[in-house]
Amino acid sequence: MTTRRPGDTIATLATRAGFEIEWQDAHHTTQHVPEKTLAVLLEQMGLPCGNATQIRHSSAALDAELSGRKMPPLMTAEVGRGIALHIAAVKSGSHYRIELESGSIIDGRFSAPKGEEALLAPIDEPGYHTLVINEQRVTLAIAPSRCYTVDDAWRTLHPDNATPTPPLWGIAAQLYGLRRNGDGGIGDYSALARVAVDSAQRGAHALAVSPTHAMFSAEPNRFSPYSPSSRLWLNVTHIDPAAVFGTHAVRAALDAAQAGDAWAALEGLPLIDWPSAVTLKLKLLRALYEQFCTHDRAQDTPRALEFHGFCERAGRALEDHARFETLQAQQLAQGGDGHWRNWPEALRDPRSPEVEAFADANRHEVDFHLFLQWLAAKGLSHAQHAAHEAGMAVGLIADLAVGCDSAGSHAWSYRDDMLQGVSVGAPPDLFNQAGQAWGLTTFSPRAMRTQGFSAFIDMLRAAFAHAGGIRIDHILGLRRLWLVPEGESARNGAYLRYPLEDLLRLIALESWRHRAIVIGEDLGTVPPGFRERLDDHGIAGIRVLWFESAHDGNGFKPPQEWDRNAVGTTTTHDLPTVAGWWRGSDITWRNRIGQTMARADRRDPEQAAQEERAADRAALWRAFQQAGVAAPQVGPPPPDSPPVDEALAFVAATPGPLVTFPLEDLLALIDQPNLPGSIDEHPNWRRRMSLPIDEMFNDGALDDRLLAVDRARRAAPRPSTVASGTPPEPDTP
Repeated sequence: MTTRRPGDTIATLATRAGFEIEWQDAHHTTQHVPEKTLAVLLEQMGLPCGNATQIRHSSAALDAELSGRKMPPLMTAEVGRGIALHIAAVKSGSHYRIELESGSIIDGRFSAPKGEEALLAPIDEPGYHTLVINEQRVTLAIAPSRCYTVDDAWRTLHPDNATPTPPLWGIAAQLYGLRRNGDGGIGDYSALARVAVDSAQRGAHALAVSPTHAMFSAEPNRFSPYSPSSRLWLNVTHIDPAAVFGTHAVRAALDAAQAGDAWAALEGLPLIDWPSAVTLKLKLLRALYEQFCTHDRAQDTPRALEFHGFCERAGRALEDHARFETLQAQQLAQGGDGHWRNWPEALRDPRSPEVEAFADANRHEVDFHLFLQWLAAKGLSHAQHAAHEAGMAVGLIADLAVGCDSAGSHAWSYRDDMLQGVSVGAPPDLFNQAGQAWGLTTFSPRAMRTQGFSAFIDMLRAAFAHAGGIRIDHILGLRRLWLVPEGESARNGAYLRYPLEDLLRLIALESWRHRAIVIGEDLGTVPPGFRERLDDHGIAGIRVLWFESAHDGNGFKPPQEWDRNAVGTTTTHDLPTVAGWWRGSDITWRNRIGQTMARADRRDPEQAAQEERAADRAALWRAFQQAGVAAPQVGPPPPDSPPVDEALAFVAATPGPLVTFPLEDLLALIDQPNLPGSIDEHPNWRRRMSLPIDEMFNDGALDDRLLAVDRARRAAPRPSTVASGTPPEPDTP
């Protein structure tokens, strides 16, 4: 019989489940989460609480998970530190065995004083080891003390060079916006490789890339790279068909489809026509797939064997994604719903006999989506290889989105690991008074513990697979995320806590196994002590020119006072470019779509904002002059003459280990890639570079800026190195 714990209520159950029932708003006022909201969120976590009986049962379920009476499937710890086990899980005198990844065995016996935790002796070998207690097997994820860093990357590139790591720099590029002759209207992985090589030749050591996560092949109108179908697989619209099959085969396929003119027309557009470009590229890739099946697979050519090996290594997770793509396309073609939760019940379960039968009956189509992922992986892997071969210490920095679309393949394939019926977002703040609900879902922290963090580890490995680093979008979500019940206003949400220390250790372990750096997008309202935790684990933060205010709140912080453990940049994809900020174009855009607020003094809000921007321009210009990157005793340039070169030099003088410069600023462009809060009013994720890559890098203005940036970084203060030295290195996977 289940007994009720004293004081069991929805609020106490929510607190034990990890929800914060109170939170501080932007005005530092304490807000209380309504019980109705908590009840809905608990229900979505598998903890029903509609009546007293349900509360008792849900409380008992949490007790079983949190009491420690049963060992979890995975525990994390750090190299060289003792590992505490809950006393309820082991008995004093019990034997244990640790099977290390290297094949070594550690045998021991627990000795725990009465009432105290049992301790395992420290393990000095990082990796995923196995603890065996009374026939129970538990994975021990033993992490290095910190992630692989920029300093480690430099020393790997120059193992015989004893000089300290110099200040490094890189470029940030929106992959879809790159332009290459023959790309069909969408930036591709071949263009990315070309940018990597050209920028490396001019001194760059990193190339940060917009997310390459898999989208929806059957719904090409869904193209925001931060709302992916899956964070495990790649965006197939960035495939360059000629990279594997040659330009002759591509031209022949286009001619056969009488699509050559349409392909060329799409290339010439200033904005991407996603539905048309994706549809045509998939049509071309399908024609090449049929040729591949006829010639390569039928004859077991080396290409066919490579494809087969790729599918074998990718395993069930890739098969699930390919099945989802095929299922969704069929459902939509039959007039059904694109969201898998609205499919026939048997098709909602990737392990159902009906899904298995569907895959068998549609094997050729499922294999087409496996084929697409193979080509995408080859393209992105080639770009990273090209970056390293050209001399980059880091190479590509992949962008890991904060969540995935709840209607996508990731949520369908890992439905027991994902939160359902909720949206990740943000509470109301000074800029978004209604709050934000992004329509994304992510992992359940409860499922993380009970499933041994397997889904999170799979995602990390996918992010690191073809990169020299990852940028974790909204890394604050490792500590807590704002969750909103579907259909509710974004203000009616609550924060859910995540097992931060476990996640940081797993990131550090995978970082070393892949020899890749980690950057955390830590912008916004940062909890006290959070950035220090990131520093301790070797995760670099991000500092943006617009947000680096002087300590007295008056003006801008000089370069030498910027964070030495963070990556500096002029701007991000969600913020105005240097030229756009200087001209006030972002203010004009926000006013156009209704984002400027009425003022108490009844002044025109756009005019008032532009006047405030004029004062900010003067303050930034003074900071440029004080830093020695702008001419002294000269007033700030007018709005239509933005000081782009001065801004680049200013950020280049900061002391962080790496700075990145968006292509938009290196080209002095006015328009930003994305305007948060807009849908169709602004051409989000559609802008393309005006010139093909080869012409762009041969342009004198860009070349001069890159040379100036390289000189400025060479003169910048040397970044500090990790004092604790290099942690033990786990074997690479």
